[in-house]
Amino acid sequence: MSFIDTIKARAKADKKTIVLPETEDRRTYEAAAQILKEGIADIVLVGSEEEVKKGSEGLDLAGAVVVDPATSDKTQSYIDKLVELRSKKGMTPEKAKEILLNQYLYYGVMMVKMGDADGMVSGACHSTADTLRPCLQILKTKPGTKLVSAFFLMVVPNCEYGANGTFVFADSGLNQDPNPEELAAIAASSAESFRALVGEEPVVAMLSHSTKGSAKHALVDKVTEATRIAKEQNPDLKLDGEFQLDAAIVPSVGASKAPGSDVAGKANVLIFPNLDAGNIGYKLTQRLAKAEAYGPVTQGIAAPVNDLSRGCSAEDIVGVVAITAVQCQAQD
Repeated sequence: MSFIDTIKARAKADKKTIVLPETEDRRTYEAAAQILKEGIADIVLVGSEEEVKKGSEGLDLAGAVVVDPATSDKTQSYIDKLVELRSKKGMTPEKAKEILLNQYLYYGVMMVKMGDADGMVSGACHSTADTLRPCLQILKTKPGTKLVSAFFLMVVPNCEYGANGTFVFADSGLNQDPNPEELAAIAASSAESFRALVGEEPVVAMLSHSTKGSAKHALVDKVTEATRIAKEQNPDLKLDGEFQLDAAIVPSVGASKAPGSDVAGKANVLIFPNLDAGNIGYKLTQRLAKAEAYGPVTQGIAAPVNDLSRGCSAEDIVGVVAITAVQCQAQD
């Protein structure tokens, strides 16, 4: 069974309710039809009955719940809550009503906030900033988490490294140049995400162009300091650094370059020093090793909300919904 099939099976075993607010996009309907057919999750579509009927022509969406902000009896309570949450930022009932009736992403996030849905997936036709803004304003960060970050779940075919070729690459989608404290927080969140989604023990490598002092530079210092902080804050986590990539995942190189490390040569969670490295790394692996790349998957938000690439296919949306549903299970 492939990785995504395993995730789908886990999602089906304890079905969650996922909001898809981008009802202006045909891919949303195609994905919703597939999700309902496979029984991966319960789906809520935000929009008018007329919009949904027109957009989903020819597809079977009989199992989906359609919520129209203009007519839903929940809308007023959402308006009241949004005013309560954002009053210090100048939110008024009039402004809240305008936002919730016209910006379906905000409405979807309010559904999650109020417990009427477990998670949300968006981004097929909105930027990452547009998807994350309402999450950070309304849901905020997860208790105990310092920042929101993003990772890719990489599944490399015929690969003896990592967890049978499965890795988390972070941060590969959000934080451009994290400082040592932020890198340490990304490492802790990524380990938790790996455990939740892959079901195996995370082994975390803090990556650099240096292994254990082989190079001297301020960029190396950042990673060594991040490693120190992460170890101090997560003493039970298998985490070490700084490592070059080969020392992190290849047992013979790890043993040679970092003897005595219980992470070197065994890592399955790779923490990149900045977004340039993380983005380049995941795309190289995806294109040259023909790896499956799932993400960017968001971590650190108080409830699971995930972003999509604007070039995504309906099948990509199905996969991200399945991952989001499993994240929801992990929060139960």
